[in-house]
Amino acid sequence: MSLTKEIQKRRTFAIIAHPDAGKTTLTEKLLLFGGAIQTAGAVKSNKIDTATKSDWMEIEKQRGISVATSVMGFEYKDIKINLLDTPGHQDFAEDTYRTLTAVDSVIMVIDCVKGVEIQTEKLMEVCRMRNTPVICFINKLDREGRDPYELLDEVENKLNIKVRPLSWPIGMGKGFKGVYNLYEKKLNLFTPSQRKLSDDRVVIKNLEESQLDDLIGTNNANQLREDVELIEGVYPDFDTKEYLEGKVAPVFFGSAVNNFGVNEMLDTFIRIAPAPKSRNTEDREVVPTENNFSGFVFKIHANMDPNHRNRIAFLRICSGQFERNKPYKHVRGTKPLRFSNVTQFMAQDREMVDIAYPGDIVGLYDTGNLKIGDTLTDGEEMTFKGIPSFSPEIFKEVINKDAMKTKQLEKGLKQLMEEGVAQLFTFDMGSRKVIGTVGQLQFEVIQFRLKQEYNASVEFAPMQLYKACWINSSDKKKLDEFVKSKNRHIAHDKDGKLVFMAESRSWLQMVQDNYPDIEFHFTSEF
Repeated sequence: MSLTKEIQKRRTFAIIAHPDAGKTTLTEKLLLFGGAIQTAGAVKSNKIDTATKSDWMEIEKQRGISVATSVMGFEYKDIKINLLDTPGHQDFAEDTYRTLTAVDSVIMVIDCVKGVEIQTEKLMEVCRMRNTPVICFINKLDREGRDPYELLDEVENKLNIKVRPLSWPIGMGKGFKGVYNLYEKKLNLFTPSQRKLSDDRVVIKNLEESQLDDLIGTNNANQLREDVELIEGVYPDFDTKEYLEGKVAPVFFGSAVNNFGVNEMLDTFIRIAPAPKSRNTEDREVVPTENNFSGFVFKIHANMDPNHRNRIAFLRICSGQFERNKPYKHVRGTKPLRFSNVTQFMAQDREMVDIAYPGDIVGLYDTGNLKIGDTLTDGEEMTFKGIPSFSPEIFKEVINKDAMKTKQLEKGLKQLMEEGVAQLFTFDMGSRKVIGTVGQLQFEVIQFRLKQEYNASVEFAPMQLYKACWINSSDKKKLDEFVKSKNRHIAHDKDGKLVFMAESRSWLQMVQDNYPDIEFHFTSEF
């Protein structure tokens, strides 16, 4: 019974958005409500001396962006919330895609001035692949933005999902008066206060009451009455089942920086969001209430604590309960693993845990045994599906600037690649090392972290490459012949898999036509 109860108490979700839509600021406010922090920081701010809790890496503080997913857990109204703040910048999209495999639902932040942006559309496609339930938070209402109806239409059209507003703004920008909660029939009045929690809510069951005019002025009151009548007429009643199937997205309006409208969303979220769900392995579906433990690693972070050079694997628990110091089967490995140091996070602050349940994300201190995509179980042979590695778009050769530090460079590259920051390809000919990434910014992060964390100096030389293709063939002889004839273009990835490095699209097409027995893949399933 207690396992079922623990599972029902948990909500594990990610916050996703285009850069600058206010994701990290919203994360801060949610932590504030959970009592996990006393004052919320801001990402870009000279007045507030508190940096945000979820952007804690040195480079994140300097740039004002998130470059790695951070995991935070807190309690709110007897619900255990596991929140993952993902990087919005498209250069770190792979980290975000992998994170989406570990959550049960998503909150998507949209800037009311810019509307739906390109990265939001890409992230939504990943949610679509798994029918992940999405809640939409339209942010920055304290600025002059676009018409709310126009924003709702854009979300429906661009993201290909039905919407249902559960709160509605009164005015916008300088004339912003507050938000009316359609779900609970309550009016929430706006007072710009950035950092403290206030409770200015007025229950107005009937919008015809004259009290409404006194509070927000006759024009605003009449406009609100019209809007609510229109919404209730046009949109069907909110159906939780449709939301859980990923068919309809409830929409909330607010301003994360002013801590406004966030509480309504959080209260509704804990009511409607799914508890931990089943997960598919290659052989069967794993249900959270099973007694046997299982879980998978979706992220690895080296050097979270610069003083200790440690490496933490983030494990999503899928079924049963995880216990500290108990030996578990490492499906890819040969020997069982036992973890004495198991933590749960508050960004980089952490506390030791003895037991964790499905939906929880725990950090395992690891000496290099675990990789992204690894499965841990009570003994069963199974592998969780769906953590891909995509062919990169930009390739650069690694040039070591200090021959005395070769060892540090090797170690640094190995650890950063295991984190999934980028992909490393080593050419068979001449052992040249080439890094492939999704975006330019990752090279700066790699260069910065190699210097900061491993004291290795590198430069990157651009390479004219079109795609990295993982190759295999059912005919080993043909594969060997191909590798021999194309030796200059053959490399190995960090797991030793064969990769063909194609220089252009037309050339790749020609090679594919000339060697029909060789299979070319643009993703490697981990």
